[in-house]
Amino acid sequence: MERVRLATPDDAAEIARLRSDLILSDPLDDHWLALCTTMLAERLAPGGDARAYVIDTPNSGLASCSLGLIHPVLPAPKYPKGLAARIHAVATEPAFQRRGYAKATLAALLDHLERDGVTLYELYASEGSAPLYAGLGFASNPALMRMTRLPPPSSPGAP
Repeated sequence: MERVRLATPDDAAEIARLRSDLILSDPLDDHWLALCTTMLAERLAPGGDARAYVIDTPNSGLASCSLGLIHPVLPAPKYPKGLAARIHAVATEPAFQRRGYAKATLAALLDHLERDGVTLYELYASEGSAPLYAGLGFASNPALMRMTRLPPPSSPGAP
């Protein structure tokens, strides 16, 4: 297996591309890819709230990535440091699938987040990826719900 390594801000464009191409139902246009790349590079920098592990392709680019975003929660006995992480992206290029890359990058990410004091982990699992996550200790929770609320489009001439 190729070497799993901690991502750096220089990997932000490739992580954003993998997320756009392989995870999102509607791939991002160039504007949104650039915005995501800039924001992710800042968040992957030392002191940032993003952690990612990647596997490089033999040529250039990434074969696989796992990205987690750390956020504070109120502390409790199960969250003593008050830290949670949303696993935001786990993706592997189709040519590199079925080699254990997703599991390797995600396991490295979870180990790193645990060392950072994270004890609560959340993610969205498709039917196809659910067995991978279950094998790493994730469990379904029917109580979790999700909603997206976008602001109404502004009318012409509005401030």
